[in-house]
Amino acid sequence: MARNSKVQVGNKLLQRALKEFGDEILERVREIVQETGMIIYNNAIATVAVDSGDTRQSITFYSSLDGLTCTVEVGSSIAIYLEFGTGIYAEGGDGRKTPWVYWSDKLNRWVFTRGMPAQPFWFPSVDKGRRYFSREIKKLG
Repeated sequence: MARNSKVQVGNKLLQRALKEFGDEILERVREIVQETGMIIYNNAIATVAVDSGDTRQSITFYSSLDGLTCTVEVGSSIAIYLEFGTGIYAEGGDGRKTPWVYWSDKLNRWVFTRGMPAQPFWFPSVDKGRRYFSREIKKLG
């Protein structure tokens, strides 16, 4: 299982296609790509369920030098559990069916649990970015 989740906006085919158009279109596409990445990044930051803040702090945004690609990553190892839930609450029924006990350093005691409901933040953020990107690119004609 990968520890990082990431989405990239833009690609080599987009870059090649844009060479056929004028600089004005190219600049607007750069803006759309960067705006899309920032929408995904900001929405993920705003909606991630925060316990210690580690997941929120692991979300990063990178942009290519030409502005035609950006990457938003979630590096936290617990992000998948926040996104899909755990135990009896796990999406798709794939979680553990029996309760368990673990020691919590934060609470300084043993904790009994059946799991945690999903608290999606990543895929809703990507979907929001995808809708924005599609809408704006269509406006270009």
